Amino acid sequence: MDATKGNIYAILNGNKQFLIPVYQRYYSWDIEQCKRLWNDIVEMQKKNKQGHFVGSIVNIAEKAMPTGVQKYMIIDGQQRMTTLTLLLIALRDYAVSHPEDTTINSRRIDNMLLKNEYESGDERYKLLLTETDRDILVNLVEDKPMPENTNSRLLANHKFFCDQIATKDLAPAEIYESIGKLQIVNITLDRDVDDAQAIFESLNSTGKELSESDLIRNYVLMGLKPDEQTYVYEHLWRPMELMFEYEKQDSVMDKFFRDYLTMKQTRIPKIDRVYEEFKLYHLNCEFATIRELCQDLLTYSRYYTDMVFVRSKNATIKSLYDDINNLRMEVAYPFLLKVHNDYAEGIITENDLIEVIKMCISYVFRRSICDIPTNSLNKTFATLRNEIRNDDYMNSIKAFFILRDDYKQFPDDDKFISAFTSRDIYNMRSRNFILSHLENYDNKAPIIIENYTIEHIMPQNSNLSDEWKKELGDNWKDVQKTYLHTIGNLTLTAYNSEMSDKPFMIKMDMAGGFKESALRLNAYLVKLTEWNEKHIKERAQLLGDKAKKIWRYPELSVAELAPYQVEEKTTQRYSLETYDINPFTKMLFDMLDRRITNLSANVKREFKKLYIAYKLDTNFVDIVVQKQRLRVSINMKYTDIYDPKGLCRDITGLGRWGNGDAELFFEHTSEIDDVMEIIEQSYNKQSE
Repeated sequence: MDATKGNIYAILNGNKQFLIPVYQRYYSWDIEQCKRLWNDIVEMQKKNKQGHFVGSIVNIAEKAMPTGVQKYMIIDGQQRMTTLTLLLIALRDYAVSHPEDTTINSRRIDNMLLKNEYESGDERYKLLLTETDRDILVNLVEDKPMPENTNSRLLANHKFFCDQIATKDLAPAEIYESIGKLQIVNITLDRDVDDAQAIFESLNSTGKELSESDLIRNYVLMGLKPDEQTYVYEHLWRPMELMFEYEKQDSVMDKFFRDYLTMKQTRIPKIDRVYEEFKLYHLNCEFATIRELCQDLLTYSRYYTDMVFVRSKNATIKSLYDDINNLRMEVAYPFLLKVHNDYAEGIITENDLIEVIKMCISYVFRRSICDIPTNSLNKTFATLRNEIRNDDYMNSIKAFFILRDDYKQFPDDDKFISAFTSRDIYNMRSRNFILSHLENYDNKAPIIIENYTIEHIMPQNSNLSDEWKKELGDNWKDVQKTYLHTIGNLTLTAYNSEMSDKPFMIKMDMAGGFKESALRLNAYLVKLTEWNEKHIKERAQLLGDKAKKIWRYPELSVAELAPYQVEEKTTQRYSLETYDINPFTKMLFDMLDRRITNLSANVKREFKKLYIAYKLDTNFVDIVVQKQRLRVSINMKYTDIYDPKGLCRDITGLGRWGNGDAELFFEHTSEIDDVMEIIEQSYNKQSE
């Protein structure tokens, strides 16, 4: 290893060429990093500083040739070196377009820092990037026009530097001088002695941190022999990368590798340990070579990007991918990767694939309508592949969903319709998704929801007109409060502003009103002459019946379900109804239960004979339902609890239902945050 301190001029000067190997990520610095570099240059010059350290460049020298260009493969510092090159190009371009400014020599920049003056072909350039970045940088160096609609950070950052130079905040000569003051450590490794991969992993430069997918790419490709590296990159890795949209490539590829590992191992890697998990998987996976592993990654990345970027030749599948994105149900990707591959291998049919995707959408959607905590979904989908029986594929998945209970349940039609018709739909993030599907279900002329706005049939205005008060009846305030944002009172219109708070029959008969509407959502309205609680409830029920057909509950006969049913335990099964619970204590319980189960997907809830237990490895809190309050048992030593408000009582050695040496009472909704602060201490202690 040879390390020398210098600047970009010393590094680039001479008959040299710096190459970016295929395993390196593309140029990824954004305007933010360029602004930081520019501000360093301006501050250094204006404060007359002698230098500023900007990091290191680590490279491996290729075998020296008696004549020609000495080449170096950069393994760290590409972003910094490319950005400085863009700044030099911008400075050269300024000098070319301003020949009257003799303080900057464009030919010196061109022939000493951007090009090897006497070379030809690729060896003409001091810096060669990978793939499309290479052509764009070469075009900038040669000052050639760019192909139309070229999308590249290189162009954006070059323009940024051109704009900064044009402001004359610093004179061009000052910029050139200041670039020379940027201090860089140039580290050249010995290929036969230094472990490039180990060094690469240990580097964390001052620029944009390497993503998990960047690290995986280097791990996969760096150790291959040159011929194999080229084949794997060109035939497998590069085609995979091209499936990810340019602007989202890093973030979506990181998620892909996490979901791929989850699918393969049926456990979820931590977000910041995907690279480490991938290395462990590679050492123990079923593939004999990197080529085979990369072929598998290419296969699954196609399924993944189809879902993420909504791509399919099948219109139904494409529409379902759109639903997945609208519902933000990324938690299902690991399982759906497996299902897509089973379809590709002929284990299931295309219709089966469609049915499974619909089932997953219904599961997620029905749970959101019923307000069931989502924190268990990722684990549910991560392990679902283990439940599949290839000899009874579809029934095994349906049985899994049907037999879920408690916090993993697939709400049946009664629970779903009850929640769907009564909850606030208007303020749900998925409201457009819901109304669009209700309108377009089984519709040969579907609408585009973006062309319409949501209309409250009974107005939102709390100061209702006398006509509306009369129509709604003496209890109009309660009717408005109860039903305003529910599905029975919501529809779509292109005339929202015209309708405003007008009486129902004016909305009906006006130009563009309900009577003229071709929307199916308004079909019930045109039969009416008034709008009140009765009609809101009737319409809600009609829409609820349609909703259960759109987002179906899986169906199996008793005989089909029987093989999947675990024999009932001889001991009694308990539920919330086991306890002497009333509407008030149920409200307290629902609030506290939601907060506790949202702590982690690993929290398990069990109904015991006398109390409700919440556990990780063992109970960390138990709840006992009392007449007008909940007794909360904390499974910690009383002396270990931080309780500045004095909520807890020491029950060490006293007989109580539940576990632990401390108890407190939850008696009013306003106490929820204080109660949770105590509960979280017990949860965190078990999480250690």
